[in-house]
Amino acid sequence: MIRSMTAFARSERTEQWGTAYWELRSVNNRYLDVTPRLPEEVRAIEGAIRERVRARLGRGKVDCTLRLSLGAGSDASLELDLELARRIAEATREIDALLHDPARINAVDVLRWPGVVQTQSPDIDAVGKAVLELLDDALKELVTTREREGQHIDGLLRQRCDEIQALTGAVRQRLPEVLEACRQRLRDRLAEFAEQLNEERLEQEMAMVAQKTDVAEELDRLDAHIKEVRRVLDEEQPAGRRLDFLMQELNREANTLGSKSIDTETTRASVDLKVFIEQMREQIQNVE
Repeated sequence: MIRSMTAFARSERTEQWGTAYWELRSVNNRYLDVTPRLPEEVRAIEGAIRERVRARLGRGKVDCTLRLSLGAGSDASLELDLELARRIAEATREIDALLHDPARINAVDVLRWPGVVQTQSPDIDAVGKAVLELLDDALKELVTTREREGQHIDGLLRQRCDEIQALTGAVRQRLPEVLEACRQRLRDRLAEFAEQLNEERLEQEMAMVAQKTDVAEELDRLDAHIKEVRRVLDEEQPAGRRLDFLMQELNREANTLGSKSIDTETTRASVDLKVFIEQMREQIQNVE
């Protein structure tokens, strides 16, 4: 089964230490290019992130963005520095004594003072472990999306393979008719210069023409390449590079078929072949 390189996945989790969510975006690329975007608190797990992505993906440019909000969990505990709050209250009373019209200060104002309210620092190791587990969930969703898109591409490629084989079969079936038409045209041209044809000379000329215009080898190679494309599509491993190479070989044979053509229908078939091959190549650019 082939997989696409284009996909998006998102996973989110809320724990005591806060909230985290991953956004993974992948697009086509010649190689696997992983770009983690991490908060400074968990920068140390960047290597582990790259290893996890490489274990699941073969090709593509993958952006891994982590959003982290520490201390935002529902069970996050608060600690009060009551001694600091007491000193702040005493200081406000001393200031009030110096003022003619002092402003009232309430408890909320005291709580806003830096250091009065303290949040318990989360265990960064535990956060890193949870973040990596969350990444595994996001990667699983990303792979599923790439496989689903790959199934669609697989169907398109197999359809084009059927159409190419139908074209090569039609050209192969018409080969005797094309050669006979060529033989007749040659007879008609020689008849203009001689009242009586030399059959031996005619056969020699026809043999030379047949050798120059014989496309059986190109048709055989086209069939062999299409057979190889189907085999690669059935394998359970990244196939994009091999399929791209096969498209080059298919296009080479289609060009040779057109250059050897001595028949309008064969020329038209060559053009149609190149159209189908180009359509396949465009799809394969996005295959892992």
